[in-house]
Amino acid sequence: MLPIPPHFDPQKVGEVWRAPYEELAREGEAWAGEHGLRPASDDALRICLVAVDVQNTFCIPGFELFVAGRSGTGSVDDNRRLCEFLYRNLDAITQVVPTLDTHQAMQVFHALWLVDEEGRHPEPYTLISAEDVAVGRWQVDSGVAEALGLDLDYARRHLAYYTRALEESGKYRLTIWPYHAMLGGIGHALVPAVEEAIFFHTVARRSQPDFEPKGRAPLTEHYSVLGPEVTRGPDGEPLGERNSPLLEKLFAFDAVVIAGQAKSHCVAWTIDDLLGSPYRERGLAEKVYLLEDCTSPVVVPGVVDYTDEADTAFARFAEAGMHVVRSTEPIESWPGIAASARA
Repeated sequence: MLPIPPHFDPQKVGEVWRAPYEELAREGEAWAGEHGLRPASDDALRICLVAVDVQNTFCIPGFELFVAGRSGTGSVDDNRRLCEFLYRNLDAITQVVPTLDTHQAMQVFHALWLVDEEGRHPEPYTLISAEDVAVGRWQVDSGVAEALGLDLDYARRHLAYYTRALEESGKYRLTIWPYHAMLGGIGHALVPAVEEAIFFHTVARRSQPDFEPKGRAPLTEHYSVLGPEVTRGPDGEPLGERNSPLLEKLFAFDAVVIAGQAKSHCVAWTIDDLLGSPYRERGLAEKVYLLEDCTSPVVVPGVVDYTDEADTAFARFAEAGMHVVRSTEPIESWPGIAASARA
């Protein structure tokens, strides 16, 4: 493994600052020369790092949906290890694909969308069942429907249909999340320490990251970067599309490494979509490596704890042929990597 560049300060991973791009660019070029790093286009074994939603909103203490895990410092510790993994493997990672959860206030999973009979909005983390909607416990805010150009009758039918569709999928009920990853806000940005590491990789390896925004569709949730939770509305109209180009891109790599937040939600559903894709029959699962020490589940003490569900999901992914690995292990020691390199 390569050494970690001197600019990286592991004590600042949980803080927000402006990345010094010009200094990083000069250092990155010098680092490439010092360590004999080739352009990523020369890689014989092509490895993609998918960094799921490594954004301030999920990863900085005090921000809207800080993923603390049971330790209380989950995503901060994850990102320290993720940065170290990227720096130590600059010569092996061909491209980084950061996903960006991207929201606005008027979306179906935010409190503004719903009101009760008294005109009050639900509290964060409220679970909205199909029955709640059917009996009128929660209704669409008419002002929001009008602002989005939606016919109120359609908006009501959509909410009833949507909550039923979620429950029938067997995943969960509609969850009202705190306002988070707001487009244009500081919470939407990548964690500075991770942003620096990706920028440094870009310069040192001449590899442009492929940013993948997700989640702007107002009428559906979008945990997985590969597609929304519900793709069609009550009249069969499209609510959001599957990200087929990204799926094809990932399959073209020799290995796909996945890390990020949260293990119980956006990471898990992205991996689920990979398993549910047609590429599974062509050996996609065996190409996937899950950095188990660079992801944490959603835990809100006294409210929700998704640790067990996340661990169960990762066990299922391993049974399907994916590799659960740790960031501190040399990539060449991972199952299948050595064989791929020889091939």
